[in-house]
Order: sequence, then structure tokens, then C-alpha cells
Amino acid sequence: MANYRRGRINDEMQKELSYILREVKDPRVKDAFISITAVEATGDLKYAKVYYSAMMGDKKEVAKGLKSSAGYIRRELAQRLNLRMTPELSFYEDHSIAHGAHISKLLSGIEISEDDGDTDDADV
Repeated sequence: MANYRRGRINDEMQKELSYILREVKDPRVKDAFISITAVEATGDLKYAKVYYSAMMGDKKEVAKGLKSSAGYIRRELAQRLNLRMTPELSFYEDHSIAHGAHISKLLSGIEISEDDGDTDDADV
């Protein structure tokens, strides 16, 4: 399969998974405010890695809730996407948002004084 087609499928799955997660009735998933950051399907579309970020809730409980809801999520995904085969979903927590927030906090805490930036070339 061409990479551009797989990229389009990954993007479409990401969009649909975002909608499906709003409908999941499991409180571990429903109350955690989960956002799907990326989806990576294999070339044969048998498996897909779903990367998510949870803003609230216990991380372990959210992972358990997603794992237990994977069958429902896959069935809903199959109904919404017109694919020959719907991939098996495996969920992985994405730490990139938290990592980016941490780096932003570190960068905002740096103080630069004007004295450090001035170099006096009078000694030359």
C-alpha cells in the first residue's frame, strides 16, 4: 500500500477515534478527557497503534478503560470507515504534550539580563 494512502487512513482513523471516545460509556475513559495524538497503522491494516494523551484521571485506570473498551471502539470504527479490514487497536500513552509543557515552563523560567548580552570590544 502506498504511504500516502496509509497516511490518509491514519488521519481518518484519528478523527473518527476522537468522536468515538466521546461515546464510550466507561467512566475511566469518559471522565479522563482523552485526546488522540496519532495513529500508526501497519501496511496490511491488521494492527494500529493509537497514541493518546489523558488530561485528567489516573493514567493506569485510563489505560485499563481503553483496553477494555477496545472491542467496542473497533466495532464503531468499522462501521464508520469503509475498509476491507479493521485493524486491532493497541493504545499507548503519548507523553509529548506533557514533555512540551515541561520544556515551555523551563524556558519561561530563564532570566536573561542585559549585562550578560553586552560584550565590550574596547579591550581590543
